[in-house]
Amino acid sequence: GIFPLPSVISIFLGSAEKIVGIPPVSMSAAKSGLLGEIFPEILKAETGYMNGDNLNIEELMKLKPDVVFYNAGNADWGKMLKNAGIPGVGVSAGKWDYDVLKTYDEWIALLSKIFPESDKAGIVSEYSKNMYDKIQKRVSTLKQDEKRKVLFLFQYDDQKMITSGKHFFGQYWCDAVGALNAAEEITVDNDSAKITMEQVYKWNPDVVVITNFTPTMPQDIFENKIGGDNWSNVKAVKNKAVYKMPLGSYRSYTPGADTPVTLLWVAKKVYPELFKDIDITKEVKDYYVKIYGIKLTDEQVVRMFNPTPAGADGFKK
Repeated sequence: GIFPLPSVISIFLGSAEKIVGIPPVSMSAAKSGLLGEIFPEILKAETGYMNGDNLNIEELMKLKPDVVFYNAGNADWGKMLKNAGIPGVGVSAGKWDYDVLKTYDEWIALLSKIFPESDKAGIVSEYSKNMYDKIQKRVSTLKQDEKRKVLFLFQYDDQKMITSGKHFFGQYWCDAVGALNAAEEITVDNDSAKITMEQVYKWNPDVVVITNFTPTMPQDIFENKIGGDNWSNVKAVKNKAVYKMPLGSYRSYTPGADTPVTLLWVAKKVYPELFKDIDITKEVKDYYVKIYGIKLTDEQVVRMFNPTPAGADGFKK
């Protein structure tokens, strides 16, 4: 149930050979993003023990896992694993109030305890802190009326538009780059934040960021292709400031191995004038080599920052 975790474990260990099973949503991201290319063995992992949010414990037991990582918020899964005699490690995505950077650091700290021979807690935490500080140094001079208003589209199709209110990852991305969350007034938890075009008109965001949990692309919004909605007079559309989030090792809206460089990407998109000297391709390649010893090509980084609608395959709400 912690969909980014298989990618984090693979990158952390420098291999996916130890991974015998992952959720279908994780597999679709591995196929659409870079993970399956970096570690082809991940594509051999089983997915049949999961059906939506339902865990088939009999199918899971057939994989003979030494340990199972599961969503700590699902107490039933913990009991099922215990009853089956399988060691389980509960992992949280929301424990740190959707602070993406903190969550990523905590996951790496946990993995470093479980796999001490691959300990990266110190170097990851230091890199994350330095990246955050670098961004803060540049955005801290912004006056309140200079801060840009950002609207996240977590999901968007002909039936629904779901954003990030105060209690979801979008709030952190905005806070961390000195921006304002257009939907901050919405206080329902995570992906329950359904909105309408009337609210979008009222907020009139400067920037729109689309996740890879929806197939919608910036061009769909520029051309008003979704649900009969008219975006033409929204400030972000007028200024061509509508962007699709990166898809590297996983869908980058959530915590994951790409989190520190995704933070830089968000900052550069929201305030291009403050980060115009930043070569994002170089930053990503340097990060992966320095932290994980993985060499990405320029072409791979370009694809990371230019995902296709297929990035949302397998995810339904």
